[in-house]
Amino acid sequence: MTYAHEKAELYALDLTGVTWLSAPGSDMADRLEVAKLPGGAVAMRNPADPRGTVLRYTAAEWQAFTLGVRDGEFDLSSDV
Repeated sequence: MTYAHEKAELYALDLTGVTWLSAPGSDMADRLEVAKLPGGAVAMRNPADPRGTVLRYTAAEWQAFTLGVRDGEFDLSSDV
């Protein structure tokens, strides 16, 4: 399956009934929600606008992102 085909399948998924998860205690204005999708894929949305844009990531994209977070790739320096 090509990457484009995999992404097209993700965006064709009906997300009705998925369970959205977010960090406990986080402020709604600063929160993101994620939902697990088939095959290890993940959807992400802003809970303040639940009918708005939902981003969808393949399992490989999500793994690359989470590994980058763990490795500090997204840490902002104090002079930003």
